[in-house]
Amino acid sequence: MLRPRPAALVSLMRAAGGGRRCRDPSGGPRLPSLCSAPPAQPVIAAKEPFLVELQAGKSYSWCACGHSKRQPFCDGAHRTEAPALSPLRFSPARAGAALLCGCKRTRSPPYCDGSHRENAGQAAPPAPRA
Repeated sequence: MLRPRPAALVSLMRAAGGGRRCRDPSGGPRLPSLCSAPPAQPVIAAKEPFLVELQAGKSYSWCACGHSKRQPFCDGAHRTEAPALSPLRFSPARAGAALLCGCKRTRSPPYCDGSHRENAGQAAPPAPRA
């Protein structure tokens, strides 16, 4: 009969970061598994979009973590506050005014799609300002 988790496989899983022990939801014993932590979630920087003037062809870095003091653009705060999140780099095709997402929940980053109007976005507290 094959063993479900030979020692070599368990050590390989742990080396890959997937061999953490997780509690069975039913309250059972802690078992080795391939569970992982939930993905990092950004904080809400604002409950409305940021109106900005963009230049065609210029490269911008949109803050995806919500911790930047230069919203909606990145200032590098993600390196210490949210290392799992990184800014979205983009270059607009046209110059002009644009609404960039402030709630960080948009389905069309970096542009606002109205996600801030949904219940989850309105109920969540915005990021603290220092």
